[in-house]
Amino acid sequence: MNLDLNEEQSLIRATAREFAAAELEPVAAAFDRGEQQELFLENLGKLAELGFMGLNVKGEYGGSEAGVIAFSVALTEIARACSSTAVTVSVNNMVCEVIQAVGSEEQRRSYIPRICSGEYLAGAFALTETGAGSDPAALTTVAVKDGDDWILNGSKIFITSAPYAGVFVVWAVTDRTAPKGKGISCFLVEAGTPGCLVGRAEEKLGQHASATNEVLFQDCRVPGSALMGRLNDGFRVAVGELAGGRIGIGSLGLGIGLAAIEAAGRYALERKQFGRSISDFQAIQWKIADAATELEAARLLLMNAAFRKEQGRSFAKEASMAKLFATEAANRACYEALQIFGGYGYTTDFPAERYSRDVRLTTIYEGTSEIQRLIIAREVLRSYA
Repeated sequence: MNLDLNEEQSLIRATAREFAAAELEPVAAAFDRGEQQELFLENLGKLAELGFMGLNVKGEYGGSEAGVIAFSVALTEIARACSSTAVTVSVNNMVCEVIQAVGSEEQRRSYIPRICSGEYLAGAFALTETGAGSDPAALTTVAVKDGDDWILNGSKIFITSAPYAGVFVVWAVTDRTAPKGKGISCFLVEAGTPGCLVGRAEEKLGQHASATNEVLFQDCRVPGSALMGRLNDGFRVAVGELAGGRIGIGSLGLGIGLAAIEAAGRYALERKQFGRSISDFQAIQWKIADAATELEAARLLLMNAAFRKEQGRSFAKEASMAKLFATEAANRACYEALQIFGGYGYTTDFPAERYSRDVRLTTIYEGTSEIQRLIIAREVLRSYA
């Protein structure tokens, strides 16, 4: 068993690390304060030029065709510097992958290259609703056939990148008589389509630079060609893509956790109390040792899930395991980092408080930790049966 990255994967990780250190880390705190939004968007364009918006997308559609492992390690490096940028990259890759997986050839060639190239700074994944979060089958947005067109009505919440997305992947009920989850379809809705409105921005605990908005559909008319995949097969598509997205969010959490514990370790080497560095004290050493061990275990779980997906094998359980463990471990690492910084950690002079705010969301979006446990338990019990 070889756990080393191959040459291409190593190059992608190194490129992501260099870009993050040069372009993202110096301005991440400013982004968090809501400043330099134009620079945030410029950086998305630069990442697209480097090939990071379609890492697991075929070259014929403008992707890098580098695979899932490359996607995971790249996202980890980007998240170490700026989690807001990382989540945008993660969602863009997920949007490209779902279009590649179930879109028509025309849809693939129309939309994927625009996201990969940066012509569209982002794509948006419009699934969540006020009454359909952990239970996406309960969504109420509807699409009604009108001649050759479809008319969408409803609303979505917590939509990443909504204000600057070029296209929305939208799930809607197309057969209200079907059993729950069976009458849902998937549509591609271009930004600017009449009746597709970006609503209010959420005021969040962390990841401030990443826009999160409500999206409204009010008699939004789209052509029949906007239907993606088979009619009434959208729920299966959503569940499948969420599994892949969990590798991305797990990798993002890992990156934040690594950044936090590295910052705390460097601080512990410099900070002196009782006449010596606090890194000499066992209490501090054990915090660092436990966090580093858990984060390394998280990395291996993520690599396993990414490898299985890349090989075309089943990976839903492994992705849930990786997402659950990585994000929970990252939360613990950020909390311990804050503790190591002491009173300074509670101030904005040091990044620990930002890491602790940014990491909290990773146990919630793309499926909460509780949902991951339900998925894992179901799969494990199925194997026993």
